[in-house]
Amino acid sequence: MGTQARFLFCWLCLQVIFATVFSEDWEVEVVPKIDALVSSCVVLPCTFKYPGEQLPYSRLRGIWHKKEMHDIIYHEDKTLIVDSFKGRTKLLGDLGQKNCTLEIDKVKDHDNGPFCFRAEIPNYNKFSFVKNCVSLSMKLKPATPTLEQREVLEDGVPTTFKCFIRHTCPSHPPTITWSRGHKDAIMKNRDIGHATWEMESLLTFTPTEDDDHTYLNCTASFHGSESSTGHIRLYVKRKANILHVIIPVVAVLGTAILFGGVCFFMTKKYKQQIQELQSRDSNGMLSRLSRMSHRIRSVDWNFP
Repeated sequence: MGTQARFLFCWLCLQVIFATVFSEDWEVEVVPKIDALVSSCVVLPCTFKYPGEQLPYSRLRGIWHKKEMHDIIYHEDKTLIVDSFKGRTKLLGDLGQKNCTLEIDKVKDHDNGPFCFRAEIPNYNKFSFVKNCVSLSMKLKPATPTLEQREVLEDGVPTTFKCFIRHTCPSHPPTITWSRGHKDAIMKNRDIGHATWEMESLLTFTPTEDDDHTYLNCTASFHGSESSTGHIRLYVKRKANILHVIIPVVAVLGTAILFGGVCFFMTKKYKQQIQELQSRDSNGMLSRLSRMSHRIRSVDWNFP
């Protein structure tokens, strides 16, 4: 083998080695399956790596496409985006920080995907992560918010209620309103992982006896037009006070006195009736004895 042939062979080997090493440095991390509410928006979290040193945003280009590269759903050159996605996609991540997060707005029921990210270093290298794509599970209606409370409420005692709903669009999170006192509620949106966020609202109000057996509603309104409402029934325990003690005692004593008075008068009445009966029997017995005595005296006791 000549010198030129050996040089060419070595150059090809080096190209294969460097290509293999560099290709192994291209990595992406996405959530493969995400729920998406139709008419709202959905965020596809994404981070990536590329070979070589970290580059500024201006040296990188991020593209999102379907499995087929020509079906582009996001590109900095908006003329290259397919018509059905024009004006509906936005790159939320900073490519300079290796963040390729995408937002899809006004979700349609056919936006299932899968969607794949492609990173390009102009005039140097590029890579499409077609083995790590994102598919959407379409939801026509939102879930119902969950409400939590203490089992028994007390009249006049401030109580905190919690209402929360999970969603997949942190750039336009749902708002939560209450059927009473929602202006004082505290809102918090937190990332719970796996492309899911939780919007939470804490409401503190003081229940009264009038709230017993009524309903407290919590409504989650999503970006777009959808909303859902959850509710709980309130059971309020009356506050213990002196009236709650006096009234039952007075009622018991009054009942006892009334019952005792009735028994007293009935007993007295029955005693009088018994005495009258006994008196009548005694007078009748004396009258009969008197008549018998008279008869005995009138009998002729002279024997022959």
